[in-house]
Amino acid sequence: MTADARRIVARDLAGLAERTAASALYRSVFGYEGPEHAVSPRLLAALHENAGTAIGAFDEDGSLVGFCYGFTGVEHGELYHYSQATVVDARAQGRGVGRQLKHAQAEAARHTGAGTMRWTFDPYTLRNAHFNLNVLGAVGIRFLPDFYDDGGSDRVLVRWNLDRAGSRAPASGHAAVDAPADDRTAAGDPDERVRLRRELADRFAAGGRLVGTTRRTETPGRVSYLFERGPA
Repeated sequence: MTADARRIVARDLAGLAERTAASALYRSVFGYEGPEHAVSPRLLAALHENAGTAIGAFDEDGSLVGFCYGFTGVEHGELYHYSQATVVDARAQGRGVGRQLKHAQAEAARHTGAGTMRWTFDPYTLRNAHFNLNVLGAVGIRFLPDFYDDGGSDRVLVRWNLDRAGSRAPASGHAAVDAPADDRTAAGDPDERVRLRRELADRFAAGGRLVGTTRRTETPGRVSYLFERGPA
């Protein structure tokens, strides 16, 4: 942890004022304006009391600079914690706040008896892919086309083993799906996006697990999604 990150405190949100501030930060970071995207402070209070999470990251002056929330889920007998969203104020990005929030959420999840966490991310946004796969060490287990049914929300569902939660080097030596990419986004061209979408979906359908992304020096302007077979 950097000295800058040590000045951030991650803890449960306390009281209506902090939960309202978290709701406002959520809308601000994502640019949401419609009421359908709001996070209710009352929902956050209920999550806190019922095996969910509602955690804020506070700067040294007490201001809220990040927020995450989630809830308990079960699939095929596996108890896990689902992290619905993690947001960081633009002024605090690059300080390790997102990582600190995820680890605070993992600690809270362990107390509920969960051994894993899950969440989704946009696979075409490379900063998110790098953070989730290469930095946190989560594993993509499922491709969810148009997850939010809005015409543009393909997502990858990841599983994070809380017994081994931590960073790791980008994976190598695995089957790869390659795509053109700029500094921030993979397959910006519509035709390339269709191709990448299909190849990612096919790889997951064949039993692959997404374990990393990498840029190879011999292929500038491209990114590789690295897959392996077997359980997450």
